[in-house]
Order: sequence, then structure tokens, then C-alpha cells
Amino acid sequence: DLFAALNVATGEVIHDTRKRHTARDVLAFFKLIDLHVPGDLDVHVVLDNLSAHKTPEINKWLAHPKQARWHLHFTPTSSSWLNLIEGWFKLLTQRRLRRGVFNSVDMLVDAIDLWVERWNDDPKPFIWHKTAQEIITKVKRGRAALTEAKSATHH
Repeated sequence: DLFAALNVATGEVIHDTRKRHTARDVLAFFKLIDLHVPGDLDVHVVLDNLSAHKTPEINKWLAHPKQARWHLHFTPTSSSWLNLIEGWFKLLTQRRLRRGVFNSVDMLVDAIDLWVERWNDDPKPFIWHKTAQEIITKVKRGRAALTEAKSATHH
């Protein structure tokens, strides 16, 4: 599992690879972010609604006064595209992973580590080209289509 956090102001990425995506792994990544973000800044993390992101272990850590600067924002179902890191994942996939041949997980991890290191040598922030209202309208259309599809299939 590749964990990645994008500094939206600079484009710099903090990343970690783990064998799993459990609450313990998520919390370890949160702690890594916490070490890298200056203490006087708030940390806003955009996440999907995966259950590993909402466990008692994570809630307990976030409830500690030292983590008051942490704010989690969960994307609506089928709206992961709202998270700017998804654009970075797309670039990683297109520019490095699809072109590579990896004979082991270690080779894959090394390729990701090197790509992130080079990315961070000259990071580029991602910029929305749509207004907030255009994005909200798109989310509403997507939700309506999803609801309609579910009702049509009775699921």
C-alpha cells in the first residue's frame, strides 16, 4: 500500500509504503506527516471513507490535545477525484509505474521512492481549474446518477 500526502501549497509529497492498510498503518502515516509538518501549521487531511481511517485507535490519537491541529475531511462515496493526491497518483502511474518492470515488491518500492524523491526536487502544486460551485454541481450530479443506478438495479 502506498500512502501519500500532498502539500497543496508547494506540491511536495510525503509518502510511505506498507504491506497493509490497517488502522495501525494509517496511524503510523499520520505520525509521519505530523513529524514533517511544522508544529505551527494545521494539518488538513482529505481521505476516503475507508473504515481504517475511522477506528477508535485513530480517534483516540486525534482526540489528544497535541493533535488539535489535525482536521480530517472525508470525500463522499465515488468522489475520490476531489482529493488532489489522486492527480499525483495518476502521474506516478503514467510516468513511472506503467513503464516499469518490477520483479519484486522491493523493486517496485525502490522505484516509487526514487520517483517521489525526484518529484520533491522540483514539486509542482496542483491547481483546480473549476470553481467550487462547478465542483459541487458535479458531485451532486454524480450522486444523483449513483442513486438512480442503485434504484434501477434494486441494490
